[in-house]
Amino acid sequence: MTPFARPAGPRSLAARRAAAAEGEAVLRGVLAEDDARLLLLVPDPHARFAAVELAAPFASSVLEDGYGVCSYVFAWTPSREPLPASGVLGGYLEGFGDLRVRPDAASAIPLGDRTWAVVGDVEWPSGAAAELAPREVLRTQLAALEGLGLVPSVGIEHEVVFRDSSGVPLTAHGVDYAVGGTERLAPLLRDLRTELADAGLGVESARAECHPGQYEIVLRHRDALAACDDVLLQQLIVRRACARHAVAADYLAAPEPGQGNSGHVHLSLSAVDGSEPDLLGGFLAGVLRDARALTAVWAPTWNSYVRLRTAPFSPREVRWGYDDRTAAVRVAGGASSPRLEFRFAGADAQPHLVVAALLAAGRFGLEEGLKPPEPGVVAGSLAGSPWEALSLLERVGEVLGADVAAQLSALLGEEIDAGLDSVTDFQRLRGALRA
Repeated sequence: MTPFARPAGPRSLAARRAAAAEGEAVLRGVLAEDDARLLLLVPDPHARFAAVELAAPFASSVLEDGYGVCSYVFAWTPSREPLPASGVLGGYLEGFGDLRVRPDAASAIPLGDRTWAVVGDVEWPSGAAAELAPREVLRTQLAALEGLGLVPSVGIEHEVVFRDSSGVPLTAHGVDYAVGGTERLAPLLRDLRTELADAGLGVESARAECHPGQYEIVLRHRDALAACDDVLLQQLIVRRACARHAVAADYLAAPEPGQGNSGHVHLSLSAVDGSEPDLLGGFLAGVLRDARALTAVWAPTWNSYVRLRTAPFSPREVRWGYDDRTAAVRVAGGASSPRLEFRFAGADAQPHLVVAALLAAGRFGLEEGLKPPEPGVVAGSLAGSPWEALSLLERVGEVLGADVAAQLSALLGEEIDAGLDSVTDFQRLRGALRA
């Protein structure tokens, strides 16, 4: 196994650090070669990477010294405009200074053409962690869970719609589990199989999905940081391959009315001492209790709330069930090794924040000894609009911290304002109907 391998199953933060140390030594040699390049990546709040490309021989020194990135990457809009500078966001926008990105060599993948992509951790010039960095939010929750002697294993499903240059899906109809009808996808999928394998991302399965042009690629279960990094690295590789085929990769939560692209999270727990963790008790109960309050994490965009109306497979209703894909939480796997599939989030949600929110809510449920309702019993509903989600952020502050709640408030508030500042095809059609 190479130091860059993604081992299946759980991995503690200490084991990840050991893998990073081993990988750094190997990566340093690779990046010292002529024409080598390092693509240094930082997950931002919009489920994408901010990136800096560094060329040899300087690239290898970045492994030791890090490299700067403008602080506003954690306080910007989807169009990369700064958010209003208030509260905790002010520190990220004042002067637009540099934060230091330190590469995590355990995340490294080869991209071909002598280029390696590495995801980094971000800190202030003082050395303190950047508290709004999604990776840091997740690491904080992983450390808290390890304090209870528990380590999670996570798998993330992301669905995508492939469209041609005219915006038309590459299949004319839904092709759920189909082989026939996917012929237009074949050249793109052939390249994707090769590139994902070459990157070592560990694909478990891939299949056509239920809406026109829709496809799903699932990576194997792995430690939570790797799962979240890797689903964004997968998107990076998908988009690069699509560009060569003149195809667009559409990760909208609702690519069309009545359709949804999911970002489901499969999660299991392992106990460090070998005891049986209470996955279906306190952990599940904690997530069910806080699912509604955390809607802004699962549904960060205007479009997210269109997806939440596409029942029964994107349910707003908060309930759980055994092997029930119409439930917001599905218990899957065997009786001896169950896992929870959380179906709240769409493909537009920030994966590090989604997993951090699940771990935090579940941990509180364990600590408080909560009990879940019986399967099938409705425990509430997710917020039905961005305004409603915005009104629930006080509890988000209690679950993920006041700084994260303030960031989400600014992001969702800007999303609402941007929507209200727009004139859409929907509005034009409604106006024409009144003529």
